[in-house]
This record gives sequence, C-alpha cells and structure tokens, in this order.
Amino acid sequence: MRIVALDIGEKRIGTAYADTKVRIAIPREMIPVDGNELANIAKFCRLEKAEVLVSGYPRNSQGEATKQTEFVVDFVEKIKAYFESIGQALPQIYFQDESLTSVTAEERLSLKKHELSRKDRAKGIVDSEAATIILQDFIENFTEDSIKEEPLPGIIENSAKKVAKKARLNSKKAIESSKKI
Repeated sequence: MRIVALDIGEKRIGTAYADTKVRIAIPREMIPVDGNELANIAKFCRLEKAEVLVSGYPRNSQGEATKQTEFVVDFVEKIKAYFESIGQALPQIYFQDESLTSVTAEERLSLKKHELSRKDRAKGIVDSEAATIILQDFIENFTEDSIKEEPLPGIIENSAKKVAKKARLNSKKAIESSKKI
C-alpha cells in the first residue's frame, strides 16, 4: 500500500512517502503554501499513487486542540473538496498525532532553530523530516489489513508521545511507592 504524509503549516507543507512493503518513510519535497498547494498535493498523491494520506494532527502539551489544529482540520477539508472538484480519487485520510515531531526532526538533522539559515527553512528541510516522522509512526503502528478493514478511530498518538506518557506514569508510580515507605 502506498501512503503519503503531510506536515501542514501555514507557510510550508512537509511531505513524505512510504510503501508498506518496505515500511520506511522517506522525506520528499516541501510544498509552499502559495495558492498552488492544493494542486501540488493532488499531483504529489497522483505521482505516488497514494492509497492513504496521513496528516499530522497538532495538539498542545495537554493533548488539547489548538488554533493550529483547527487550521489543519480545515485544510484537510479543502484537500477533500479540491480532489472532488477535479475528479481525482481521494486517498483514505487519517490524522496522526504530530507531538514533538518538529523537535525530533531538528534533532535528527542535528539542527537547532537558530542554526537553520533562511535558505534551509525555505527549503522546508525540517517540515519534510517532520512529515517523515509522522508517517513512520503511522506505518509502525498499523498494518495494511487494519487500514483496509476499518477506518482508524480518532487521532493516532505518535511514539514520542507514548514514551512521554509512559515516563509520566512510571514517575507517578515511583513517587507513590516512595510515599508508602
């Protein structure tokens, strides 16, 4: 199954691609938000023969929706409408939690925000790496059969968020245990 991912921002959209036979997400080009982004997303999906489109789903540190979440959800609705208007088959669309993906992308690229040149930011290097992380989390947590059989409920948490949640739980247990002693 061929899957594409988008890390949707207000200025740039990072993209990534994966085939579930290989199960490795690969960063692709950044799509600028310049009025042609919907056409470029449709072209990207068509060229990659995407059966599934995964969009990052931003939330705050408490797991709540934000203004950026609303922006992303509205943008995905525009993608759906655009595909319909041009008569292009719409891939199945899923949201994947994107918590900490930009931070992880910068770490993977050994970059800090202050070290990125404007030229690097314009190329969307971090955005496409973040899309790669979003997609890798998605394909690691789901099999091709589970995607085909039924739509995924809600937003899928990424592995970084799961690790942080597990660490908080372990920390609480350790504190509770020390109080008993």
